[in-house]
Amino acid sequence: MGMQYKELSGNLIEFIHAQKMFFVATADVDGKVNVSPKGLDSFHIINKKHVLWLNLTGSGNETATHIQNHPRMTIMFNALEGNPLILRLYGQAKVIHINDTDWKKWYSCFDDFIGARQLFLMSIDLVQTSCGMAVPLYDYKQQRNALIDSAIRKGEDGVKKYWQDKNALSLDGKETNIIKLNL
Repeated sequence: MGMQYKELSGNLIEFIHAQKMFFVATADVDGKVNVSPKGLDSFHIINKKHVLWLNLTGSGNETATHIQNHPRMTIMFNALEGNPLILRLYGQAKVIHINDTDWKKWYSCFDDFIGARQLFLMSIDLVQTSCGMAVPLYDYKQQRNALIDSAIRKGEDGVKKYWQDKNALSLDGKETNIIKLNL
């Protein structure tokens, strides 16, 4: 049975630490809704009401556009092993770019990644659990290294060029501000 909470409990924090993947959902006031799967060591719990995740360079940059225009975010964790559980964190997020004054402070929570492009600091408004009994069981094998390998091959200058070519506009043609705020 689903439950709602104002903040993360110790048990839910343990559940998050055990997950290998999470999903981020955002939407602007119009245009496309975006849901992105995330992996690697890119999620950090600051406290029971605040979380942080590291956004690595990928083929799109919808989340940055959405959050800059409409700061609502949902993060979902899903038990793919063990007991069934779906955990959703609802809240308001802030994008932190590489040249922002808070970047060094928050980026220090993660390993150094060549393709790091933004951080998202989220204040939790609501924590919701649901059963997840219809979610299939999967066996975890390993994280994929393709995203990191791609950034290493491109190098720092190549990643920045990729941002200009592929990450400057959202699918709806809105500015992501990655060029203006990160270069």
